[in-house]
Amino acid sequence: MGGDRVQLESRVTPAPLAGEMLLGLRVVGFCGTDLFKLTSGSIEPGTVLGHEVVGEVISLGAGVKKFSIGDRVAVPHHVPCGKCIYCMRDCSTMCMSFRENLLSPGGFANKILVRPRATAMSARKIPESVSDDSAVFMEPAACVLRGILKAGLTNDGIVVIFGSGSMGLLHALVIRALFSHLSIVILDPKKERLKHACGLGFNNVARSEVQAKEIIANLNGGIGADAVFDTVGGANILNSALRLSRHGGAILLFAHAREGEKSSFVLNQLFKYERRIFGTYSGALIEQEQIFELLSSGKLDPTSLITHKFSLYNFKEGVELVRKQKALKVLFTPTD
Repeated sequence: MGGDRVQLESRVTPAPLAGEMLLGLRVVGFCGTDLFKLTSGSIEPGTVLGHEVVGEVISLGAGVKKFSIGDRVAVPHHVPCGKCIYCMRDCSTMCMSFRENLLSPGGFANKILVRPRATAMSARKIPESVSDDSAVFMEPAACVLRGILKAGLTNDGIVVIFGSGSMGLLHALVIRALFSHLSIVILDPKKERLKHACGLGFNNVARSEVQAKEIIANLNGGIGADAVFDTVGGANILNSALRLSRHGGAILLFAHAREGEKSSFVLNQLFKYERRIFGTYSGALIEQEQIFELLSSGKLDPTSLITHKFSLYNFKEGVELVRKQKALKVLFTPTD
């Protein structure tokens, strides 16, 4: 991969060193971040993306006792050091070590080497009750959960989610798994994309801010949403989110803005009414563990978001479907 171009190539399969393990790919998810990196041209040619990985252990390095050959494993690509000031201040996703990709060459490969820190700390054996297609959501759902927990939600509250793409609907599913009685309003201008939300049982849908306000008014008299989640990105969304939130409410930013884009809003809307704006970019070990428990218990089943599944041979086709918004969640399987 490089820029927005992709190609299939053969590489030598690495042998795991001490503390490492080699996985044979079972399934890997295509993430919005993968698309962003491709379309923004922010990756070097030859880079292998992919970080939502489920694999089968085919080889173990010396000292690895946690896993056995044949185990199905879900493993995120980022792990913090656990010792720096960011880790000590509950900001482990900002840890410098967290930025290192611990999957080599990357998830869009038949064979994936897992580095020692990920093998020891983030990789998890998948129970028989959990399918590959469900387990592949562990990493993205953990990213979602981090923002949800920061929002301080209660079961009698109201949230608005901007965007009914895969991440917007994953927010809705995780929120519903945690707060069964909380009201969820999903806002997306595209009618076709809202159909999937309704199919999942999220019937409070709006195509505009005005419609969202009407729904909120019917739910709580128009006080406003307890939290607004932006899974679209951009300054216009932020301003709309501020208008839809209640006094003391939270706005969670969970999407890339355009490079260099700036926002402008009335500061007193933030200060005077004690609103909070957060950015959440990834999920830490604690959120990964909590999501794994939700998946294992059956309280969270994100597989309804999957619309397409391709072999890595057809990677370009899957990318184009996502790029043109003709797919919700795309998974890839090995070429062999």
